[in-house]
Amino acid sequence: MGVSHEVLKQRLEDERARLLEEIEQFRIAGRDNLGYGNHQADDATDAFEQAKELSLLQNSERVLAQVEDALVRFDQGAYGVCERCGQQIDPARLKALPYATLCMSCQQRLEQI
Repeated sequence: MGVSHEVLKQRLEDERARLLEEIEQFRIAGRDNLGYGNHQADDATDAFEQAKELSLLQNSERVLAQVEDALVRFDQGAYGVCERCGQQIDPARLKALPYATLCMSCQQRLEQI
């Protein structure tokens, strides 16, 4: 049995709130840890940690954009419709990935390119 669109919309709104909090925490942590190494090895470790944090921040920002796009599609009445072929996206796919924009067939074709 599928999950209702209202439940999926709530999950998206919850995920948006979580991501916004996570992004804010990354930014706070990034400001607090800039350039305080006492040794070259400390500086290298700090640089690695900053690069890792930046990568995680960028991923969170990318997912946040996808979540916000899904919420816009809800408002436009286009949620759950494949952006490529116009068919309904399988409810199981939406349950697993509420911000999916493509049905499985179109996603698989895209990944083969």
